[in-house]
Formats: sequence, C-alpha cells, structure tokens
Amino acid sequence: MSPLIGLSTYREQARWGVWDQPADLLPTEYAAAVEGAGGVPVLLPPQRAAAAASVVARLDGLVVTGGADVDPERYGASPHPRTAGWREDRDAWELALLDAAASRALPVLGICRGMQLMAVHGGGSLEQHLPDTVGEDAHSPGGDAFGDVEVETRPGTRLRMLVGDRVAVGCHHHQAVREHPGFVPSAYACDGTLEAMEGPAERFVVAVQWHPETRADAGLFAGLVAAATPAPA
Repeated sequence: MSPLIGLSTYREQARWGVWDQPADLLPTEYAAAVEGAGGVPVLLPPQRAAAAASVVARLDGLVVTGGADVDPERYGASPHPRTAGWREDRDAWELALLDAAASRALPVLGICRGMQLMAVHGGGSLEQHLPDTVGEDAHSPGGDAFGDVEVETRPGTRLRMLVGDRVAVGCHHHQAVREHPGFVPSAYACDGTLEAMEGPAERFVVAVQWHPETRADAGLFAGLVAAATPAPA
C-alpha cells in the first residue's frame, strides 16, 4: 500500500471565491511532490498538541513544511527586529508532531522552517537574520521570489545519495540554523550557510533549508516515501 505522508499546514487569513476568512492551507506543490513520489499526502492543520500522538499513529511519514519564523522564545532568544509573525499554535503543534514521530521512529523530512524547527526541537538555536551574517540576501530575495543557491552535499551523507554532490536549489529563508545538537551537517552553500542536516542513525531524518517541492526535486521526496513504505508482510 502507498504510505500516508502527513504535511503540516499554515493557518492564515486567506481569500478565495467570495470568502475572506481564516483557512488551513498549503501550496499544492507539497502534496503533488509526495503524490509524484508514490505517497498519499494528508494535510495536518495546527490543533491541540495532545492530538499529535494519535495523528502520527496513523501516518507512515511526516513532512514539516515551510512558513513563518519560529518563536525565538523556543530557543531562549530575544526577537531580532526582522523576526516577526511567528505562530505559537503552529510551533506547539509541529513540536508535538516531532515528539510523536520520534517515539515511533517515523521518517521525517523538514523543509525550510521545518529544518529550523527540527533544530530547535533538538535543543539548537537559529541565526535570526542571515543577511547580518553573510552580507547579502541571496537566500531570500524578497516577495514571492526564490533565491538561486548552489549547495554542496557532504560525503557519506544520506542527502548526497539522494541528490548528488552539488545541486542548484530554490531558497526563501532569511534565517538559518546556528546550533543543531543531534544532527549531522549534510550540505552548505558557498557562503558557509548550513543548508541541510540529517540524523546520524539509520532512521530517515533529513532537513533542508531550500524548497525541493518547487523544482521537481524528486530525490528527497522519493527517499522519504521509500523509507515510509511498509515492508511486505
């Protein structure tokens, strides 16, 4: 059977048709990428954290998707002037999903904010405004544009097996992971920005700062779906 892959979602004010009201939403590219890799996408809107265990018990894999900044209080920092718009309900929900996924050794893929939240979940911290560190905004050029960034994967990593030695990616992040206890660095941009990390064990736990769903980057989703596919009885 095709594995069920949970996708965390936004909860935002949105407009469609005659409606202008709060909505649970996610760009279609995420679900399409999961479906294209052979999985069945299931959207997971923010809700009470206590529900996470029962939700994850029904899943075969989890994607923690992109979105707003993580609340700096989650990693013991004061907000940078450019850190804004965090969603406390989403932070709590996705952290609970990660707890539940770890308890079941569920395969996990983190994308952009998802990578940052995974680092925070592990006790790490974030660089709150990357241009302060690298001196330019190539990783998030503004508006709805994606920055063109080339990353180099590290030898011996799961990521290198999935996407190769070098890959041109689409980025949209003004923050980055600073500390990542429990994770192995697996890709860097040429400016030194950590662009991917992964768990050191056999379990599939991979996180990237870029948006693989926007560029037909099948390797990451194929790897997740393969890891999430139940073994034949």
